[in-house]
Amino acid sequence: MVVDTCRKEIMSMERRNKLEIRNISKVFLTKKSYEIAIEDVSLDVKENEFLVLLGPGECGKTVLLNIIAGLMKQTEGSVYIDGEVSQGINKNIGFVFQKLGIMPWLTVRDNVALSDKFHKVSKKERYERTQKYIDLVGLNGFEKHYPRQLSGGMKQRVGIARAYASNPEILLMDEPFGQLDAQTRYSMQEEILKIWNQNKKTVIFVTNNIEEAVYLGDRIVLFSARPMKVKGIYDLKDLKRPRDYTDQEFLRIREEISNHTDLVIK
Repeated sequence: MVVDTCRKEIMSMERRNKLEIRNISKVFLTKKSYEIAIEDVSLDVKENEFLVLLGPGECGKTVLLNIIAGLMKQTEGSVYIDGEVSQGINKNIGFVFQKLGIMPWLTVRDNVALSDKFHKVSKKERYERTQKYIDLVGLNGFEKHYPRQLSGGMKQRVGIARAYASNPEILLMDEPFGQLDAQTRYSMQEEILKIWNQNKKTVIFVTNNIEEAVYLGDRIVLFSARPMKVKGIYDLKDLKRPRDYTDQEFLRIREEISNHTDLVIK
C-alpha cells in the first residue's frame, strides 16, 4: 500500500505514466527444456504518448503486447496501468494484432460495429460512428463486403477501424501495416498520426521497420533478439512533425539506430 501511494505521488509531479512495465520476464516451458522469451524488461509509457517498440521478428515484442493486454501471464514482474497493478483483460485496452479476429460471417460494417462501446447507442448513431472509421481507413464502398472478398491489407484495415471505434485509453498495434503495399503503408502512417493528433491516446506500436519507427514515434524502444532485452531508448521529441523521410535529422537518427541493431533499413 505504501509503495502504491508513493508511486501515485511521483506520477502526479511529472507527466503522468499511463503504463509502467516493471521487470517483466517470460519463460516458455517445454517437456524437455525451456525458452526465455523476455528477460527483465522495464519501461514507462507516458499518457497520450506514441511509443514504438522496435526489434527483430519473433524477438518477443508480440509476447510483451499479450502480457500488457492481459492475454498472457508473465513469469515475473508487474504491469501497472494508472498506477494500479493490472490483472487480466482490461476493457480500456484496444488492440490490432497480426492475427486478426475478424468474423468471416460478418460484413465489414458489422465487424467494425462489434465494439462494446456501440452496444448502448442508437442504431443511427452506431451507423454514423461505424461509417466514420470505415471512411477513415479507406474502406468506403466495401461496407457490405465479407472478409473472404477482401485482400490481406484490407482485412488489416478492418481491424484498425474496429480498434479505434472502441475508443480505448491504450491502443496496442502489432505491425498493423506489415501486409500493406508501400504506398498504402505510408498513407496509413499519416492517417494513424492524424487520428492520434485529433484524439490523443496512449499508443504502443510494434514494428521491425526502422524508418516507420522514426516516422511515427515520440520515443523508440529498441529490443534485442531473444531473449528480448532493452538495448536502447531514443527520444524523438525534438524531431518536428510532420516528419520528412529525407530530412537530415531524420536520416541521422535512422542511421544511429541502424548502427545498434541487425535490422535492415527498408
